[in-house]
Amino acid sequence: MTHANLLSGPPPTLLPDQPEPREALARGDDPAQVAARWPAHCAAWATLAEAAYDRGAHVESYAYARTGYHRGLDQLRRAGWKGHGPVPWEHEPNRGFLRALATLGRAAAAIGEGDEAARCRDFLRESTGGDELPA
Repeated sequence: MTHANLLSGPPPTLLPDQPEPREALARGDDPAQVAARWPAHCAAWATLAEAAYDRGAHVESYAYARTGYHRGLDQLRRAGWKGHGPVPWEHEPNRGFLRALATLGRAAAAIGEGDEAARCRDFLRESTGGDELPA
């Protein structure tokens, strides 16, 4: 008789690779053009959000990050995610979503949305096991 481990959580969710937009960003294409051509590619939105945050455009950063976050949630659900469980950073296609989530939290804090910033930190911690993304 085989017994299931009732204490284990859901398996990690691994998003599918999107080679064309990933390669476009890697070669330095404009992330706004990548997002326009492949709007479901979270890494393009995360790149836009991070750049806006870095230049102090926190509302713009929030908007880009929220778009990447919601696009990622759609993809996670299609990949079998049930609202909780690991979304490992080690799986490269997950990184765009996780970067958007992290930047959404930072931008939310910067514009005074403390509750949302806390939710993002909690989600990131639950998904990756840490409060911050690896470098």
